[in-house]
Amino acid sequence: MKRILTIDGGGVRGIIPAMVLGRLEKELGRPISEVFDLIAGTSTGAMLALGLCKDDGAGKPQFSARNLIEIYHQRGPDIFRHSAWEASHNLDSHTDEPYSTVGLNQVLEDYFAEEPLGRALTNVMVTSYELEERRPYMFKSWRPEWASIPMRACALATTAAPTYFEPALVRAEGKERALVDGGVFVNNPGMSAYAEARRLWSDSHEDDFVLVSLGTGEMVRAIRYEEAKEWGRLSWLQPVMSMMYDGQSDAADYQLKHLLGADRFFRFQIPLDSASDDMDETSTANIEALMREAKRLLRNQISDLDRLLACLRD
Repeated sequence: MKRILTIDGGGVRGIIPAMVLGRLEKELGRPISEVFDLIAGTSTGAMLALGLCKDDGAGKPQFSARNLIEIYHQRGPDIFRHSAWEASHNLDSHTDEPYSTVGLNQVLEDYFAEEPLGRALTNVMVTSYELEERRPYMFKSWRPEWASIPMRACALATTAAPTYFEPALVRAEGKERALVDGGVFVNNPGMSAYAEARRLWSDSHEDDFVLVSLGTGEMVRAIRYEEAKEWGRLSWLQPVMSMMYDGQSDAADYQLKHLLGADRFFRFQIPLDSASDDMDETSTANIEALMREAKRLLRNQISDLDRLLACLRD
């Protein structure tokens, strides 16, 4: 049985799948990198995937899922940090990206340093989008063309969300590539990961795959007609991005549910009834609200969790 884990994008809302993964590690008594044969992530989900698979130098993961919760709880404000110079001097700040990459780069440096992607403890796939060639771009740890690329560079590329951060320049396959957040085409990387798994293990039967898909909270904030009809291009920009991310996630969920069935597909997702769906809302109050949402998810889907644990223990 080949086990696949996928983690959606969603900025600071990544604390929700981090807490679900913490519960899995606790119940199984094993690190996530030993449980799954392929882990795929987009944006914040890719940061988690990389962190869970970073070698400590002795063949064990350096970070547990619970360790990675601190990325959101303690380092969120560092990632989504305005530059003081930009805030006071940039006359075009209403059209430029609102966040400097300085804080994000520092967090990635602290967690990943120069660790190459090829040293990941299990197969890892990180999504991004190549601007100049106008195509999806996937970093795959098992492929030699990406094995030497630093994990932090992959993480920078997949988290470069348009309207939040500038594109990332990453040298890959012999050239500098301009890359942005994979969420622009695959915020939920479940279908892409399943297709890649079928390619990796082409001799396996279709019933030999189990896929676990972790969401970062479902958006429930309504967009009212009376409000939206007055929007111009700038007002539509971030709502369009959020609808694109959310819609693609729901579509992948629907496809995998019907393709794999309830015995082989497990989706963990929760409507954000009390927490903000903004990817950059790093206030203490919202972080605590997201943690409560994660605990509610685990309560609401306890039967799904039990079925999954039984499957993963086989």
